Amino acid sequence: MALTQPEPVPSGRPVRGELAVTTCMETYQVGYLHAVAAAAGCTLAQPFPDNGVDWHISHASRLHSADDEATIKVQLKCTYQTPPEPPGPSFPFTIDNDQLRKLAHPRVAVHKILVVMLVPRDTGSWVEIHGDRIVLRHSCYWVNLAGVPVTGKRRTNVRIPTDQVFDDRALCAMMARVGAGGRP
Repeated sequence: MALTQPEPVPSGRPVRGELAVTTCMETYQVGYLHAVAAAAGCTLAQPFPDNGVDWHISHASRLHSADDEATIKVQLKCTYQTPPEPPGPSFPFTIDNDQLRKLAHPRVAVHKILVVMLVPRDTGSWVEIHGDRIVLRHSCYWVNLAGVPVTGKRRTNVRIPTDQVFDDRALCAMMARVGAGGRP
């Protein structure tokens, strides 16, 4: 049995796997969520079966007044349709109406947020590794859609504020508000 030689690799470029870019996007946003939750001192739980939200994030603190553990539900989305770091106070994001109805319900025991990650299509630009740090590149924003109406036939455009960056400090602030009995 003769072995075939692999095709030559372009100089300096890694040979990336053949996963669909959307599968890579899903994996990347979950890794980002884990990094943010860890830095914020939160726990993560993935509901099974998934019923309209991807993750539950909990934050325990004796400083919370409403409950010693604040929890929010998170729906993750990732897109390359909008460029990272969009200009202006917000950017449009299209969401399926069934998903929006679940996220927009105004009366909830546990608040829900939508987290939208913006990435370029080229997966090679997502991560930078340096001797003293790992940089997860590109933008991630959050929004509470409670009360937002469905306006489209099958999908609805919602606005995602660019000042609501989803990072560990934002997550801690959300949890402090929820832990005091407020909204994210």
